Amino acid sequence: MVKEILTHYPSNYKQSAVIPLLDLAQQQHGGWLPVSAMNAVAKVIEVAPIRVYEVATFYSMFNRAKVGKYHLLVCGTTPCMIHGSREIEEALLKHLRVKRNEVTKDGLFSVGEMECMEDVTPKRVVEIVENLRRGENPPPGTQNPLRIKGGPEGGNTTLLSDPKPPPCRVLDAC
Repeated sequence: MVKEILTHYPSNYKQSAVIPLLDLAQQQHGGWLPVSAMNAVAKVIEVAPIRVYEVATFYSMFNRAKVGKYHLLVCGTTPCMIHGSREIEEALLKHLRVKRNEVTKDGLFSVGEMECMEDVTPKRVVEIVENLRRGENPPPGTQNPLRIKGGPEGGNTTLLSDPKPPPCRVLDAC
C-alpha cells in the first residue's frame, strides 16, 4: 500500500505523500499514531522526523493517543460553545463515565475536541452513543430534525427564489 501511495507523487517529491501515509499508519494502528509510526513515515519519505510530527500535530484528524472504536469529537469554537457544545460534551462524558481523551473500559468510545460539528443536543448525543453501542450508524449530516441539510433551523428565510438578473444593455450599441 505504501508503494501504491508513493506512485501518486514524483520520486523527487516523496514528502508530498506525508498525509496519506500518516492516514494509512493511523488506520494500521487502530486509529492513532504512535511515534514509531511517524518515524517510519519519515524514513519512507526521507525527511527528518520533526517534519512528520509537525504535520501530525497540526491536523486534528491525526490522533496521537489511543482512541475508542468510536472517537466522538465535540466542537470547541466560540459559536458552538454559545450554541451548547460544552453541555453536549458534559452529557457525553457523564454518560460514558470518562474524561476528555480517555477511552471507555470496553474500548468502544473516546471523547475529544475538534472544530465544528453538526447540530446535536445533549439528549441526542446520548442517543447516538447508544445507537453506536448497538452497532447502528447515525444518519449523516445534521442531527437537528428542524434543519434541512445545511440550511437554518425552520428553513430558509432569504433567497427563496432565483434572483432577478442584473439589467443588461446592448454593448454593441455604444
